[in-house]
Amino acid sequence: MGDEFVFWSVVLARFALPLLIPRFPLPAIVGCLLLDGVDQTIFQLFGYDPPFYQSYDKAMDVFYLSVAYLASLRNWTNQAAVRVSRFLFFYRQVGVVAFELSGVRALLLLFPNTFEYYFIAYEAIRSRWNPGRFGLKFWVYVAGAIWIFIKLPQEYWIHIAQLDLTDTIRDVPWFAPLLVVVLLALGAVLLFVVRPRLQPADWPWRLRADPLPVEIDEAHERAAYQAAHRKVFDSTALEKIFLIGLISVIFGQVLPGVEASSLEVFVSIGVFVVINSAIGLWSARRGYGWDSAAVSFAVVFATNIGLIVVADVLLSRRDDSLRVVDTVFFVFLFSILTTLYDRYRPVNEFRAAAAKTAT
Repeated sequence: MGDEFVFWSVVLARFALPLLIPRFPLPAIVGCLLLDGVDQTIFQLFGYDPPFYQSYDKAMDVFYLSVAYLASLRNWTNQAAVRVSRFLFFYRQVGVVAFELSGVRALLLLFPNTFEYYFIAYEAIRSRWNPGRFGLKFWVYVAGAIWIFIKLPQEYWIHIAQLDLTDTIRDVPWFAPLLVVVLLALGAVLLFVVRPRLQPADWPWRLRADPLPVEIDEAHERAAYQAAHRKVFDSTALEKIFLIGLISVIFGQVLPGVEASSLEVFVSIGVFVVINSAIGLWSARRGYGWDSAAVSFAVVFATNIGLIVVADVLLSRRDDSLRVVDTVFFVFLFSILTTLYDRYRPVNEFRAAAAKTAT
């Protein structure tokens, strides 16, 4: 009982903490990164080695990065930075899917997780400076520097060489002193080279997300915007299909007990996205909307559970039945990401349209 309590406490923390990213982007994603790094240590402290946790670990990494991407749609005012973010996020997800389907570890080096540190870099800059100061070239340089100097070495270390930092420090006597020297050198560069060249800060530290545009910060305003600009199947629906479809394929590959093929998962998710888009557009055109994210999620979750039950009754031709735990898990995941996407994508579209009008 104690081992299960520790396990589920860590799992629930890893699902709950990402939900703070839209409102507290920098501290929340750094917290997710730290929790991801110490979860195994927590288990070791209690003398517990949970089976299948590596699979859940991968799934929760994908989950918190997906919430971070959706938070960038909600919060980021620089559309050039959003475009770079979108490319980095989907590029990584395609690479992870390819790796899970093929088992070729080199794909994780070719498709590095640059998005995570890029998100942190943007939010670190936004905490002190107006990101609107910087153009597309600047954000491409930031992403390129993270890609080449941070993520490629890290991905090689973890996925190709398959080395563990703790084991290397213990087994290689000179590694720890070298690591200290490198960190001190990096700190010196930041302190004596980078810091003097920084422009004066635009504001005191801002760790909370900036307010949404007043024109679209209410549920009924987002509903009206969607009713005026959305179709059941458009570029927004297509992005949502790939976003949630790729993530669901990754979850289906890494989690135990999921028997559906990757194609079945992706197609099923695509169908549900289109159905959800039709229901969402219908409700938006009638002015329905909920300011509470919890209420919105409950409505979407209940709707999707109902659709699953109806589909199972109508389409089931075999003796086997739905695996309840797997089904509820996928519907839970799908509903969270759908709810956040539908709430945050209109904000990004409004900002993009305003930026085009301004130019």
